[in-house]
Amino acid sequence: MSEHPTPTQRARTLVEGAYDTHIHVAPDVMRRRIDDLSLARRFAEVGLAGFVLKSHYIPTAERAAVVRAAVPGVDVLGSLTLNGSVGGMNPTAVEIAARSGARVVWFPTVDSANQRASRAQAPADSTPPMWAALQDDLRALGIYPPAIDVVGGAGDVLPDVEAVLTLIARHDLVLATGHLAAAEILAVTRRAVELGVQRIVITHPEFTSQRLSVADQRELVEYGALLERCFTTPYTGKVAWRDMVENIKKVGTEHSVLSSDLGQPFNPPVEDGIALMADWLLADGFSEDEVHTMTVVNSSRLAAAPVATAAGE
Repeated sequence: MSEHPTPTQRARTLVEGAYDTHIHVAPDVMRRRIDDLSLARRFAEVGLAGFVLKSHYIPTAERAAVVRAAVPGVDVLGSLTLNGSVGGMNPTAVEIAARSGARVVWFPTVDSANQRASRAQAPADSTPPMWAALQDDLRALGIYPPAIDVVGGAGDVLPDVEAVLTLIARHDLVLATGHLAAAEILAVTRRAVELGVQRIVITHPEFTSQRLSVADQRELVEYGALLERCFTTPYTGKVAWRDMVENIKKVGTEHSVLSSDLGQPFNPPVEDGIALMADWLLADGFSEDEVHTMTVVNSSRLAAAPVATAAGE
């Protein structure tokens, strides 16, 4: 797609002060639309507070610190994704990331047992994720790590998962559930709460390999989790926009946080994603207060940052 929609000024103003807690930009092992320094400058121009640098393969906390120093006023946060490239469910990697200033720990994505085993069919005209080709390359080279399990046969979280959750709680990091299956997400979320994790986000519950039911989503918010509604999931055809809207309505706007998951060269500019979702939600009848909650209030909660006041207040 060469032509992309652009946000209205109303939406731009409404989401001022929001964080985009899920982006993929350069430098990375895949081609990206923009680099992190340039994106930070764009965020400053449009009034967004900051973003979380996500990579499926590389820790980003040290990189985030460099960008913060280079572009003052934009709060760029680092993260760690527990895939095979960092040793999977590796407590040492989590401890080092925390000491380096990381904010978010994603559970396995491309190397999760659920993602590897998934036979879920995306719509025929949907855009495949960029990491799929890289995973194929690794497999062809014979350096494909084993799939990462998080629960045992009885459905309880495994010991290394408990160790990781304990560290997330100790350092007050955000737990993001990655590409786990519904039953895994429920088990991990329950145990995380028991161990004292304060901030939990359910990564794109509408994604092809997950498709969490409304009942599952309602149970998860009872544990205080936020449900992440990503721009790219409907934009690339992996779910109908109407289905995502209905999920938000049925579970409650106060339990949703919007992020873009942008950075792919064929998708819109990263700094447009949240504002575009705001426009779409306003057109679907959501109030400005509801959109402000999903964009600014809840993303600031994950970033552990002061909440920007809604426009006009």
